[in-house]
Amino acid sequence: MKVVILAGGIGSRLSEESVVRPKPLIEIGGMPIIWHIMKIYSYYGFKDFIICCGYKGYLIKEFFSNYFLHSSDLTIDLENDKIIYHQKNNEPWKITLVDTGDNTSTGGRIKKIKKFITEENFCLTYGDGLSAVNIKKLVNFHIKNKKKGTLIAVKPQGRFGSLKLEGNKVEQFLEKSPGDGGWVNGGFFVLNKDIFNYIRSEKTIWEREPLERLSKNNQLISYKFNGFWYAMDTLKDKNYLENLWSSGKAPWKIWC
Repeated sequence: MKVVILAGGIGSRLSEESVVRPKPLIEIGGMPIIWHIMKIYSYYGFKDFIICCGYKGYLIKEFFSNYFLHSSDLTIDLENDKIIYHQKNNEPWKITLVDTGDNTSTGGRIKKIKKFITEENFCLTYGDGLSAVNIKKLVNFHIKNKKKGTLIAVKPQGRFGSLKLEGNKVEQFLEKSPGDGGWVNGGFFVLNKDIFNYIRSEKTIWEREPLERLSKNNQLISYKFNGFWYAMDTLKDKNYLENLWSSGKAPWKIWC
């Protein structure tokens, strides 16, 4: 089963970094966030990726084309025009990188990789969200329920710190508030290839008409997940994920 990653957006709310590189290449712990996402899928045995490139997509192509240069120690022998790799930190991945356009909407990006989907079902996610969700259980849930679309439903933390009050007295400062308790789309999908029929054009926004029609037709089901999930939308989010990684307590790091 293939894994499709939407990696073409501009990431305007992270302009401090996205001005020079696409959002999926912004680093957590010295490696791009898209690498972290792929490591999650790979841990569960999903190693065939299709990356929907757009804004500065050539940099994503260059990163994976030169993967050994980014991840290995090496000696460069200029005189003999030779590169010696002292160890190759390889990954068992097959990666198809598709230019889906700078201004294409999310649904349009999905539509443009239709020819690469040959199996009945495929996974889909965004290039900026991390989770500890068990992908294999998610896929099995999708197959069992026989719907055209499955998404994880999550309860995100509040975006700001909060106060614990006793009357007017400030009892405690909480770094992350629990949020309002509502379920939201967590952005990890398992989809039947029939969903391409729900996307009209490259201007179609996946999160609107296609998902709304799937829901109306009783073809969209949620997999409720109460574990770790976090989307990197702002520099504050990036720093939060970086701090989790550097502390050795990154909940999504399940591969070792």
